[in-house]
Amino acid sequence: MSADPGSLPGPTAVDGVPRGQAVLDDLVALLDLERLEENLFRGVSPPVSLPRVFGGQVAGQALVAAGRTVPDDRGVHSLHAYFIRPGDPSIPIVYETERVRDGRSFTTRRVLAVQRGEAIFALSASFQLEQHGLVHSEPMPAGVPAPDEVDDLGARALRGDGGWMAGLPRPLDIRLIDEPPASHSTGPTEEPTRLWLRADGELPDDRLLHVCLLTYASDLTLLGSVLARHAKPTGEVQMASLDHAMWFHEPFRADEWLLYECYSPAASGGRGLARGRFFTEDGRMVATTMQEGLVRVRGPRGQ
Repeated sequence: MSADPGSLPGPTAVDGVPRGQAVLDDLVALLDLERLEENLFRGVSPPVSLPRVFGGQVAGQALVAAGRTVPDDRGVHSLHAYFIRPGDPSIPIVYETERVRDGRSFTTRRVLAVQRGEAIFALSASFQLEQHGLVHSEPMPAGVPAPDEVDDLGARALRGDGGWMAGLPRPLDIRLIDEPPASHSTGPTEEPTRLWLRADGELPDDRLLHVCLLTYASDLTLLGSVLARHAKPTGEVQMASLDHAMWFHEPFRADEWLLYECYSPAASGGRGLARGRFFTEDGRMVATTMQEGLVRVRGPRGQ
């Protein structure tokens, strides 16, 4: 897992935001943690960042820290994580990895992400030696337009509906099939929100990297499906990820098109639950994710 973070800028999207292989290489470098000790790693945030560390970034980096302590013949099949405190993108994150168990078929790791001596994120991940067994999965949704029939995020941003990702560098090619929940242009819906995504360039044949990059991408739009179930709020919306889980069913490549379907089955108590499914273009369901997040709506005057 390597890239040159100092690579020259590549092409830009139609809205002027950097995209392409150079930006993807920067993301790969972001996931390439510095090893401090046998079970201790350090990661950083990108120069252009949100006010707090993006949840998908810390989840992806923590999974890298876990995977670096596991034999190559064992792939991650599930992760469960909690977002404990907002991360500060201006300082490094230290990842402390605990080798919980090394069994004949399964390996378990725990990772604690720390800043200024305090935990900001905790992850448990399980890895499995490749085995054969029963195979079945849910079918891919029918009637979904192909990726080349959907505008990319740059074209949407020019129309003013690119969402919160509009101004950030784009290592991923994201194509929203449905209107972003924040736009509320279509009103509340019982239907899931769907998008195509893939790494905007080529990735090396590193199984852990592809899984970590999908973990990064899974946090981009998932919690927004909670808003899609409701009319546009009249006050300020506060949203933050609380916990996150993923299950990886079959091999995939993150630099090939994946359909991401997100749906919120429940919300209450200032929290929303969201469920996501990833499908390859040929219809294989390769991963499932669940997330509960803080979804608070404050009144027009901050009540």
